Amino acid sequence: MTRDIGLDVPTPKEECTDINCPFHGKLPVRGQVLVGTVVSNKMDRTVVIQRRHEVLISKYQRYEKRQSKIHAHNPPCIDAQVGDIVTVAECRPLSKTKSYVVIKTGVEA
Repeated sequence: MTRDIGLDVPTPKEECTDINCPFHGKLPVRGQVLVGTVVSNKMDRTVVIQRRHEVLISKYQRYEKRQSKIHAHNPPCIDAQVGDIVTVAECRPLSKTKSYVVIKTGVEA
């Protein structure tokens, strides 16, 4: 049983029994949708995603490169690996540091 999560992303081909999967479980997604690269998948059903972005420093009229790491839930039906470019969506807090869930691997052109 696959459910619509309200975002324009394809549903995974695999089925899973994870209760915290937005497609096959009961986890609602809302808020921010971010894109980043997986830098670690050593934790159980959790990936660390690194986001790189630029911020304008108005005094100097220059851009500064910044990066941040986000912990996200990795459902078994998606199973993101190190080096994958993934899309994550905000959800309710799943643990002390996890408030995002992976909804898609790969990025559209």
